[in-house]
Amino acid sequence: MAVPDFQSLMMPLLRLSGDGVEHAFKDAVEAIAVEFKLTPEERHELLASSSRTTLFYNRLAWAKTHMTMAGLLQAPRRGVFCITQRGRELLVRQLARIDLKTLQQFPEYERARRGDVQASAENVVQVVTASELTPEEAIERAHLSLRNDLSRELLEFIMQCSPAFFELLIIKLMIKMGYGGSREEVGKAVGRSGDGGIDGVINEDRLGLDAIYLQAKRWSNVVGRPEIQQFVGALAGQRANKGVFIATSRFTQDAKDYAANSQYKVVLIDGERLADLMIEHDLGVSVAATYQLKRIDSDFFSEE
Repeated sequence: MAVPDFQSLMMPLLRLSGDGVEHAFKDAVEAIAVEFKLTPEERHELLASSSRTTLFYNRLAWAKTHMTMAGLLQAPRRGVFCITQRGRELLVRQLARIDLKTLQQFPEYERARRGDVQASAENVVQVVTASELTPEEAIERAHLSLRNDLSRELLEFIMQCSPAFFELLIIKLMIKMGYGGSREEVGKAVGRSGDGGIDGVINEDRLGLDAIYLQAKRWSNVVGRPEIQQFVGALAGQRANKGVFIATSRFTQDAKDYAANSQYKVVLIDGERLADLMIEHDLGVSVAATYQLKRIDSDFFSEE
């Protein structure tokens, strides 16, 4: 099964603490993962914004946070939690589920949730409630949506530009990615009309120990196997073994299979990947705003 949303984890976490003893949160993570029969892959799935925090850990932590705000759980010390009298009373009611709507019956929860935040922050909470996402997941999803919109805009601009500008764009992207050594060196190679499906050649490294042959198509139609076959044939004619085929559209599955099974190293970059590379290497885009997500530094508060 997929990793449960954080509201679905509230009741299992409260039941776990129903024995009245203190529980280490790390032990609760393991116990509830076993209860939900999560696979190793599901247990180790990371948040998109973190290389350390797992999705399941994050969702369970938010389940604990919300129930603590509602007075169902308490944290006697760092990394440990236990049930409160209110939590016991709620367990006795044998509810099928605890969610944010359940917690809203407690005035303390509403005050803790609102605090002194502005209306815009409250709207974010409502979005999170409706979509059953943790705040980090909501931010990640919003970021992904904005990035996808930016990718579409980039491709629209590329399709409107001239062939010469598109050629220059590819040159700049290759330099940004560390190929060719310098713009002057790349410019000498890329831009000449090649024969047999080759649009240009760049150095793979600054010393020019190996060469990469390029084909660039500013197309709206899909690129099929015949175009890739022609490109591979051109590589053979140049006695080359590496090539990059860049298209503003997409490749058919047949084209992808042919490239993957070719004796030559052929990399296919479709429009979506092209836009992603431009965003990743800050080509044709600029930073509009920066937001920092900060967490408690537990080492700072350690008195040992």
